[in-house]
Amino acid sequence: MKTNQLLTAIAATLFVGFAAFSTTASAQNGNFDKTHPRRAQVNSRLNNQNARVDNKVDNGKMSKGEAAKIHGQDHAIRKEERRDAAANHGHITKAEQQHINHQQNQVSKEIKNH
Repeated sequence: MKTNQLLTAIAATLFVGFAAFSTTASAQNGNFDKTHPRRAQVNSRLNNQNARVDNKVDNGKMSKGEAAKIHGQDHAIRKEERRDAAANHGHITKAEQQHINHQQNQVSKEIKNH
């Protein structure tokens, strides 16, 4: 009986240790939850803004130089979102989302004004 309890305790300890290791390894490899609702909203908006810029360039309403500047701003926002997610186990907080959305609003105004 004691042997079964000891084996069960060892198995449970190994399982918990493996689960903790796999979660840490996953986070270190950049396997973050990109589908988390706040991240999905931010990233969808970034993709939309990039498409708007490309469309304006294609229609001659924005120069390639202006587009490069705005793409650079969007890239910086995307990097910030990824850093925030890396610091929060694959998620961004509501406050981080609001901050990023504010930045995206500024970029969106620049796109609209061209």
